[in-house]
Amino acid sequence: MIKKIRRSLFAKVFIVTSIMLLCISLLVFGLLAWLMPQTYSNKLNDFLDEQTQRFISELEKEDFSDSGGLFDQFSQNMEINSIELYDGNGALISLPSEQIDNEYGEVSIAISSEDDYGENSPVLSNHYYFSFADSQERYMLIVYVKAGQIAELQHSFLRVFPLLVVVICITSFIVSWIYSKMITKPVLEISRISEKMSDLHLKWQVNEQRTDELGVLGKSLNMLSQNLQTALTDLKKANAKLEADIEHEKALEQAQIDFFSAASHELKTPITIIKGQLEGMLLGIGAYKDKEKYLLRSLGVTQTLEAMVHELLTISRLQTSDSDFKTEKFDCSPLICKYLSDTEDLIVSKELQINTHFSTPIIINANKILMEKVFSNLIGNAVKYSPPKAVIHITAQKQENSYLFSVENSDTHIPEEAIPKVFEAFYRVDASRSRQTGGSGLGLYIVQKILQQHNSYCNVRNTQKGVEFFFEFPQIM
Repeated sequence: MIKKIRRSLFAKVFIVTSIMLLCISLLVFGLLAWLMPQTYSNKLNDFLDEQTQRFISELEKEDFSDSGGLFDQFSQNMEINSIELYDGNGALISLPSEQIDNEYGEVSIAISSEDDYGENSPVLSNHYYFSFADSQERYMLIVYVKAGQIAELQHSFLRVFPLLVVVICITSFIVSWIYSKMITKPVLEISRISEKMSDLHLKWQVNEQRTDELGVLGKSLNMLSQNLQTALTDLKKANAKLEADIEHEKALEQAQIDFFSAASHELKTPITIIKGQLEGMLLGIGAYKDKEKYLLRSLGVTQTLEAMVHELLTISRLQTSDSDFKTEKFDCSPLICKYLSDTEDLIVSKELQINTHFSTPIIINANKILMEKVFSNLIGNAVKYSPPKAVIHITAQKQENSYLFSVENSDTHIPEEAIPKVFEAFYRVDASRSRQTGGSGLGLYIVQKILQQHNSYCNVRNTQKGVEFFFEFPQIM
């Protein structure tokens, strides 16, 4: 029980507030019980002093023997309990009125008597010094007044004290309960919300509408919750992006490993061929005695190897030259026509029919050198791998917000299972045919990398006539 009270803010506030209210109430009651009789006593004493001073002023004008009437009148009007008169030597002497009364056998005024409460009432007394008109001797007058009202006040306070204590206790408990609820409710609400926030439940809000420090604390806590929720959301997004970037980097790293592994294998093959042919010619083994024949073959393999090295260097530059990636506005049509002119001998030898469909002009914003490589690789593949007398359609048409580029060669198809792989490095649909034509397996891979740098993507599909490679490029607005 004690531990629960220690842990309970409401119990602490309630107990402290109750004790404070009880102490304050009892202190106020004690002060009133002391001050009210004291105040009445002071007023009564002041009144007695005022009246007595007037009486003495009259006595000083009278002879001692003639002052009896004044003493009788003063005792009756002031409700004097008793009067004592002392001469200059300090001896008690009889009052002039007492002398007269004693002659007739009357009793003098008593000093004190019991009141209605069965106790002696408080008696006020004052000392005064004066002289009668017929004497220079200094007399001392002591006047006693019984203050019954003071005793009545004291008894009244004593009578109401038990009831007042009960009322004070009940009132203190009720007020303490209400006050404790008012104080602890927002504090407990804020504490509850803080506990929720510590568990990262940030959707909870403090609903206390206050203008004091607790209200400011509640608003600050709500603001903190919103800021933490925003920060946590941003952190989750950043973490997700970081994880995606890490996975992407891992994929790129693995792709590079696979690429260089394939490159090593592809370079090894022509090098092995050249090495074998050169060794055979040096040793004069069998058919290798015909050095002219195998020198030409070695030259052809060397040219293939050279082309492959050039392609590898191109790929390397694509991966490392982002800072040097410069774009410009230019017309694509001259680039396409130039390459067709450069390959005219091959086109004529294979009796190929070239059909072009251009929207003039075709202005794009790109790296001119790289896009020239894209067009030459796509058109070059179509020229190299088309059978004799085939038809090649080269299209550059304006769309709604882009240009559509496509190269379609007839009389050939790509197996459907091979289509997803044609843009992979060193992949060949027909390895023997690629060797024969000198293909490195990197042409389409380079095309895709260049287009990706330009926020585009190359696609391939089989058509009724043959195979079509196509991509879209945004128009300059």
